[in-house]
Order: sequence, then C-alpha cells, then structure tokens
Amino acid sequence: MWSWVLHRITGVAIYFFLLVHILDTALVRLSPEAYNAVIGTYKTPIMNIGEIALVMAIVFHALNGLRIILVDFWSKGPKYQRAMFWVVLVVWAVLIAGFLPRQLMNLVADFQ
Repeated sequence: MWSWVLHRITGVAIYFFLLVHILDTALVRLSPEAYNAVIGTYKTPIMNIGEIALVMAIVFHALNGLRIILVDFWSKGPKYQRAMFWVVLVVWAVLIAGFLPRQLMNLVADFQ
C-alpha cells in the first residue's frame, strides 16, 4: 500500500513541478526581465532543498514505475512484488546517496 501511496504522491509532485517549469520558461517570450526575476528567486537555499526533494521524487517514481511494470507483465511479478519494493528502496537509497553530497555542498555554500 505504501508503494501505491508514494507513487501517487511523487507523480503529483512531478506533475506540478513540470507545470511550473513550463510556465516559468514561457515567461522568457513574454518578458525577459520577468523571466530573470523568477529564475533569480530559484537561487535560494529553500529552492535547493526543493531540488533535492524533486530528484528524490523522480528517482523513486521511476524505479517504482519499473517495479509496477514487472508486477503487471511478469508472470511471477505479483509473487515477488513485496521483495521488489524493498529492492526499489535500496536502489533508491544508493542512488540518492550518490547525489546528496554534491547537492548538500551547494546548499551549505548558499548559507555562506
């Protein structure tokens, strides 16, 4: 059940990010000054934390999506769905552990 809930939450979060991304990118055609102002607001520690959360959501959503495909199309998928969820969590943690140090260095640099 947690896999289902997390997949929906990350999907909705990614959808809203894409919506905001399209809107802020469209500003460049309307007013380059407005675009620069909006992009300037993204260079804050809070947005850096948001970027970390976004990458974590995208990686989980992608890996869990592969698990869902296996459950749906592999004959033994339903039998191993719980084990595959734990594999998704472990692979997600390894990938995020590779991403976090560099991103956290950027976050610390923002505070200095």
